[in-house]
Amino acid sequence: LLACTFLNMSKPTKSLSVSRAKFISSGAATFLTSAAVLASDPESCAAAVGKENPRYIDRELEMKYATGPDGNPRTRGIFARRITGDSTPYEFPVSPVRLVKEWPEDPNDAFRKEDFLRTDSIDDSSFYAVPRFVYHIDEPAVASLTQFYRNNIKPKSDILDICSSWVSHYPLEFPDTMGRISATGISPLELKFNDQLSDFKAKDLNNDPTLPYEDNSFDAVTCVVSIDYMIHPIEVIKEIHRVLRPGGKVIISQSNRCFPSKAISMWLQMNDRQHLELINGYFQYAGGFDEREAFDITATVPNNEYRDPMFIVTATKSK
Repeated sequence: LLACTFLNMSKPTKSLSVSRAKFISSGAATFLTSAAVLASDPESCAAAVGKENPRYIDRELEMKYATGPDGNPRTRGIFARRITGDSTPYEFPVSPVRLVKEWPEDPNDAFRKEDFLRTDSIDDSSFYAVPRFVYHIDEPAVASLTQFYRNNIKPKSDILDICSSWVSHYPLEFPDTMGRISATGISPLELKFNDQLSDFKAKDLNNDPTLPYEDNSFDAVTCVVSIDYMIHPIEVIKEIHRVLRPGGKVIISQSNRCFPSKAISMWLQMNDRQHLELINGYFQYAGGFDEREAFDITATVPNNEYRDPMFIVTATKSK
């Protein structure tokens, strides 16, 4: 059993990489089973006010990778630390960012084919075949996003998290206070461990941008630090529009971290402000949304230490 801490990481630790290599090389049908929460009971936490929630929840994640000759399952386990976004020393200002870029009417006049090329064009399902169970933004960024969701998604909403993983960064109480919480993501192995979900469907939106849901199914759609990897972002946003109910909200969050080999070419040539303008342009060309709003929700930390920036673009489906 490997004990690993998952904080402020965008890459797996060395010891975990060895475990994953063995896990994949087993060549057996692979699936995940959830184990008990070790440090806290999320059900009891969910009913608590945010400030009363634990800062972290440590979980044991068990991977079944084969069946032994005796018929018993062979498993490996790791410890993963979930950041709740609560009980932190951070503050969470929300500062509007004015979107000013005027986009041409025709997207063909705005983008070139090579703008959406990536250094690594190999199928994304191969890149994400190994479950990571890590955070790709640091704790202040996670916490700021969690607080933004708490303040901007109405209770009883049906939510879809696209490009999801083993965490969705939602407040602990959301499974109790919201309606359905669905997700799509590339790794079914990670999605299986996301205990905030009502259901999930594994899907690579770069291969097929169609969302596997009926029209007018959700009140909110979220996407966390993933739009920079999309090679068909306008088509994906059109799909978001389709599955949203009239008046439904999209919340797209972005930081300055990424896998450079998987981010599209033009994203890597832009700064944080230009990223927000680009996302706004995607919404314009997708159509059907009211005027977008952008926010800098970067957390304030003690002693003004470094923290990952966090930005939001929100859009509401026209009624």
